[in-house]
Amino acid sequence: MEAALRLAERGLGVVWPNPAVGCIIVKDGRVVGRGWTQPGGRPHAETEALRRAGEQARGSTAYVSLEPCVHHGATPPCTEALIAAGVERIVIAAEDPDPRVSGRGMRRLAEQGIRLTCGVMEAEAIRLNQGFFLRCREKRPLFTFKAATSLDGRIATRTGASQWISGEAARAWAHRLRATHDGILVGSGTALADDPALTCRLPGLGSSSPVRIIADGRLRLPLDAQVVRTARQTPTWVLTLPGNIHRHDAYTDHGVVVIEVDADASGRMAPTAIAAALAARGLTRILIEGGGTIVAAFLKAGLVDEVVWCHAPLIIGGDGIPAARSLDADALDNTIRFDGVAAYAVGEDVFAEFRRGH
Repeated sequence: MEAALRLAERGLGVVWPNPAVGCIIVKDGRVVGRGWTQPGGRPHAETEALRRAGEQARGSTAYVSLEPCVHHGATPPCTEALIAAGVERIVIAAEDPDPRVSGRGMRRLAEQGIRLTCGVMEAEAIRLNQGFFLRCREKRPLFTFKAATSLDGRIATRTGASQWISGEAARAWAHRLRATHDGILVGSGTALADDPALTCRLPGLGSSSPVRIIADGRLRLPLDAQVVRTARQTPTWVLTLPGNIHRHDAYTDHGVVVIEVDADASGRMAPTAIAAALAARGLTRILIEGGGTIVAAFLKAGLVDEVVWCHAPLIIGGDGIPAARSLDADALDNTIRFDGVAAYAVGEDVFAEFRRGH
C-alpha cells in the first residue's frame, strides 16, 4: 500500500477534479501491474494497472489507495474493470468521500465475491488527498500558504525590493511545490507589483503549471500583464466582485476566465466565497503565494490548512513588508496556531512545514 500511495503522489496537481490514486496488482508474490491516475483524471489508476497486468490480473490481489469508483462517467466504473479482470482480493486504503461512490464501490465488489480489506494506511491516504476530501465534504479546496521571507518574516524591503530573498535552490524547490497544486492564488497587489508568470519553470514540469488565479476585486490587472498575455497557454482565472462588467470582454478575449465572487462585510471578496467558487470548478489544492492582505484574509477565515515557510539567512527589519498583514491578535490566545511537521535545508535557506488539524 505504501508503494501505491507513492504512485498516487504522481497525480497531485494534474488530475483535478479527480483524486490522485495509485494501484498495484500482485500475483504469486510478484508485482504484475502498476498504475496511477493520469493527467486530466483519466484513465484511472486501476484501469492503468489492469492494462499493464493483462491476463496476469486473474486471481491477483489489487492494492488501491482509494475505494474504486462505481459510477459511470467519462469512462466505465473501475469496479467493473476489476470484476471483469478476475481480481480475487482488493486491499483499499480509504473509502471514497464522493457521495456517488462512498461505500457503494466496496458493496458492488463484495457482491461479486471479491474479498475486501479496507483501512490499510487510511490516515496516510486521506492526508494525500486531503484537498479532494475537503472538496467533497466541505465544498472547498485545501489551501497551502507558501512564503519566502527573511529571518524576521519580511517578504520585501520598505521600498518593495524582493528579488531575490531566497536562493536559487529554494526557488527551484518552490516551483516543484507549485507543480503539486491545482491552482496558485495571488492578490492583485502582488500581480501589479511583480507581474509574475506564476508557472512551474522546472525542466520536464512545464506542463504541470497550476491554474493561475488572481484575486482582483476592481479588475485593475492590465491587459499586458504576463498572466493575461499568456492565458491561452496557461489557464488564468481572475476573481472579481459582482458588477465589474466593463472589462470582462477584454479579459475573455485574451483567454482569461472571469469569475464573480460575493463580498464580505468589508466590501472585499469573501475568502469563503472564493473557496466555494474554486471548489465548484473542480480545484482541490490551492497554493497561496501572497501578498500579505489576501494571506491575512484567508488566515482569519480559518481556511489555511498548511504553511510552507522558507527562511532566508538575512534580516530586513521592522520597516520591511510582512508576509501577512494585521490579524488583529491582541493576545497570544487569539493567534492562529499550526502544528510543526518538518524542517529541512535547501541550499542556504531553511524550509519549515506546518499543518492545521482538521
